[in-house]
Amino acid sequence: MLQIKNLSMNHTKDSHVLAENMSFVINDGDKAALIGEEGNGKSTLLKLIYDPELIEDYIEYSGEIIRNGAVFGYLSQETSDSDKEKTIAEFCAENGFSELYPYEIFDIADEVGLPAEIFDSDRKIKTLSGGEKVKLRMASVLAKRPDMLLLDEPSNDIDIETLEWLEGFINSCGLPVLFISHDETLLENTANMIIHMEQLRRKTAARCTVSKTPYRKYVEDRAAGFEKQEQMARSEKRDYDKKMERFRQIYQKVDYQQENISRADPAGGRLLKKKMHSVKSMGRRFEKEKENMTQMPESEEAIFLRFGENSAVPAGKRVLSIEIPALFAGEKKLCGEIKLEVSGGEKICIIGKNGAGKTTLLRKIAEELLPRTDIKAAYMPQNYEEGFDLSQNPIELLAKGGTKEERTKIRTYLGSIKFTADEMSHPAAELSGGQKAKLFFAKMALGDYNVLILDEPTRNLSPLSNPQVREVLESFGGVIISVSHDRKYIAEVCDEIFRLDENGLKKQN
Repeated sequence: MLQIKNLSMNHTKDSHVLAENMSFVINDGDKAALIGEEGNGKSTLLKLIYDPELIEDYIEYSGEIIRNGAVFGYLSQETSDSDKEKTIAEFCAENGFSELYPYEIFDIADEVGLPAEIFDSDRKIKTLSGGEKVKLRMASVLAKRPDMLLLDEPSNDIDIETLEWLEGFINSCGLPVLFISHDETLLENTANMIIHMEQLRRKTAARCTVSKTPYRKYVEDRAAGFEKQEQMARSEKRDYDKKMERFRQIYQKVDYQQENISRADPAGGRLLKKKMHSVKSMGRRFEKEKENMTQMPESEEAIFLRFGENSAVPAGKRVLSIEIPALFAGEKKLCGEIKLEVSGGEKICIIGKNGAGKTTLLRKIAEELLPRTDIKAAYMPQNYEEGFDLSQNPIELLAKGGTKEERTKIRTYLGSIKFTADEMSHPAAELSGGQKAKLFFAKMALGDYNVLILDEPTRNLSPLSNPQVREVLESFGGVIISVSHDRKYIAEVCDEIFRLDENGLKKQN
């Protein structure tokens, strides 16, 4: 269906290597997940496969992309601003619905879980929920009758119900799928093939690993393989060090004898020269042996996070007590009565369908808690521009006093979460969503906050970084008030779950 042969991709701006001699094949029945840290070129690869013109302004590439005449259906990462202003009927007409037979429209509606009449609606796309937008855009992709699907983070910004629908769709759609997702549960429930793009050696080299295995097995096999390789490398190095120590002893002994040989014994000198020649040959053999030794495993490490020791909030301390008769967005009523109390040590998560008002509620909570002086609260919004001036570079965003010592500390911390020197000096607007998310975590960690207000904290981080993030947040000594659709985050980090719907906020059993 699709064959990639020896593909290399470089950024034209800074010659940054995104891929080097990458090769893989997607066949019928494959549900291939493209994973890797943010900024590694995953979205760029999907665009290149679909339409090289989408990336020609910033990418140079070589190698072969063999499409075998297949029609590709491409779902971009976000709804464009121009599409948001269109009515659903206008959008569908532009995407080939007028060329479909009625039974085909009904089949597509059934496949994406939407009523068929919605395709003639005069509603503007911007009024749809995140889940409805994804389903509508997926319907527009299917209307082109594709042979294969290319999906760029379809799991972003959708509720748990839509995530479960998406899992079923990927598994049952009958087409090969190449997709990007940060949702580990979705990866575990759908992918039967993994394509892992990595940046090594401070992002100066690229590596692609292809595995025809489910996601969880890939992660386990990768860890086991690295552990075995490390054990072999350490064992071979110990043996090599012992040989070299013995070699040095022999060399020093012969060298000493050569220096102290009697001039009256030239024959002895010739014998020692011959012996030294043999010793040096042994040394050259050892050097060649070293070249063939097992190397320590090289991998792109996941994000490293750490919070200060002053994050604890006493268990009896009331951090939040909020009562709202009803929640509105402008004149539109989102939900009914909200009562929420949170005390020290609690970690809560608010869940619910898209459009229920979760982000609106979290903003109100942030407005109440951020000015408080008896706690130190930080807010990570879903839209990162709400919390950062993205025209500033990461160091400027995190610096408070601007001292040399502070900037050195910030550079060190940014390095620990995989920022290069170039990325530290570029405006934050040029960073990927995952890198911006890491900046918020850096701000919270460096600021010694004890109350974290988090709107979808894991949605832009790679599936390999998310376990580390969850572990750090689970052990965080303060309070967490969050909104999330990440099922692993909810299960591993949060003590209490509250569902928000049209009737209000209710605690889940």
